[in-house]
Amino acid sequence: MATTVRDALEASLARIDDPQSDGRVTYTKLYPERARAEADAADARAKSGVKLSPLDGWVISIKDLFDVAGEVTTAGSSILRSQPAAKVDAPTIARLRQAGCVIVGKTNMSEFAFSGIGINPHYGTPGNAADKSRVPGGSSSGAGVSVAEGTARMGLGTDTGGSIRIPAALNGCVGFKPTAGRVPTTGAFPLSYALDSVGPLAETVADCAATDAVLAGEAPWTLTPAPLAGLRLAIPRGRLFGQIEPEVEHAFEAAVKRLTKAGARITEVSIEDLLQELADAMARAPFVAMEAAAVHAEWMEERARDFDPRVLARIRVGAQAVAPDYIRLVNKRTALIARMRDRLADLDALILPTTPIRAPKISELTASDEKFWTANGLMLRNTTVGNIFTFTGISLPCPDVKGLPVGFMMTALGGEDHRLLRMAAAVEALFRG
Repeated sequence: MATTVRDALEASLARIDDPQSDGRVTYTKLYPERARAEADAADARAKSGVKLSPLDGWVISIKDLFDVAGEVTTAGSSILRSQPAAKVDAPTIARLRQAGCVIVGKTNMSEFAFSGIGINPHYGTPGNAADKSRVPGGSSSGAGVSVAEGTARMGLGTDTGGSIRIPAALNGCVGFKPTAGRVPTTGAFPLSYALDSVGPLAETVADCAATDAVLAGEAPWTLTPAPLAGLRLAIPRGRLFGQIEPEVEHAFEAAVKRLTKAGARITEVSIEDLLQELADAMARAPFVAMEAAAVHAEWMEERARDFDPRVLARIRVGAQAVAPDYIRLVNKRTALIARMRDRLADLDALILPTTPIRAPKISELTASDEKFWTANGLMLRNTTVGNIFTFTGISLPCPDVKGLPVGFMMTALGGEDHRLLRMAAAVEALFRG
């Protein structure tokens, strides 16, 4: 067990460089010398009894779409390599540095964060921490693997349709998506201006809560688990439970039984009408695709050959929409959010599988567009609801799962971040106990 921050860092660097590991695919850039200086500074502070924050001395990774002063932000693409270097750190990176974090490197990701799978044709695909032949989940693919394999205590990611919670679920760690707007997205290459959230992947809910406070610019707070007895949890059965793998269904239902025995009040709630209205409103193009088309308008056609073809295909769907389509969708979304808040007002959280399937084989999805699109749709289906309806959400590993990890998602109304983290801490304790 590492006794100093420097020891922890050296262990991480050694594992990343191990020929038996694909650490050089999980990470797209390493900062060994700067990280060693940061680790030594953290150890010196510890000897003096000085602690900058609860995160002081943590060895962490950051997704390759956050600006770091003096280097180009590539966002998992080859197109951005020729862009100017960032002049300053993204505010989130600056806050983590000020908190005393040791940044070991930048992690791989789906190109432009536009996939729930995690395959990247430019920089390689990190193998799932549980089975290297399987996908890591996207778009924060390397972040999930870095935490699950122990090369980072926390991986900083982004979540537009599930990109924190999906890799957390598939790799067996915890992933927290805060309410959009809670953490600044400045200096993080955008996918959707309205839906992007910045948050942590970590081994525990407590580590996610501590990180979230730093990212949000809040004072540290004590994470006291909420009482499980009387907790009002609801299962939104219907389309969000379709095409579910038997192993995922079994793991979820077993987790529900545990919660029921612990005194949680578990009911069912229907949101099918709201989900259908949303689907109808996005028949022309998904919200995220429309906004992505605006982000990439400058090079969408002139650099078409340089895109991951599957990413470009999704962006082009958004480009087919016209301004009235977007305006109508924005207004419809606002109305649906208000109705959803009314529908869930008497509940503490919704619970459901983070993803209805476990991690598929990388080779199967690279070889078949049909299998890729099917898997991508299923990966994103349950999590995207939270982004569209401005929920806060968290994915925890289901207990007693043999083989590939399964994610258990809790999601609550926007603004209930602390409350959700307290509930998740209680559920985590139950699952681990």
